[in-house]
Amino acid sequence: MKSKKNVLERITVNPDICHGKPVIRNKRYPVETILEYLAGGDSIEDILKEFGDLEKEDILACLAYATKMICGKSIKIRENEIYS
Repeated sequence: MKSKKNVLERITVNPDICHGKPVIRNKRYPVETILEYLAGGDSIEDILKEFGDLEKEDILACLAYATKMICGKSIKIRENEIYS
């Protein structure tokens, strides 16, 4: 199994690409967009079929990045705010 650090190296930030948002391997695939697809019910396989230049490790890197961003932070969300 690859280390989380190696996986996270697939996530890049460049002010000239997607306004500096985190993207996959300097491509114009923002991490947040991939996470939205997953949250919407698309599988990793669905995403890979749609975007032929992505790899499974790219999707896993998005998940690892999201985990890293929320790790150790606690927020309270009221139930009616979840779907707003």
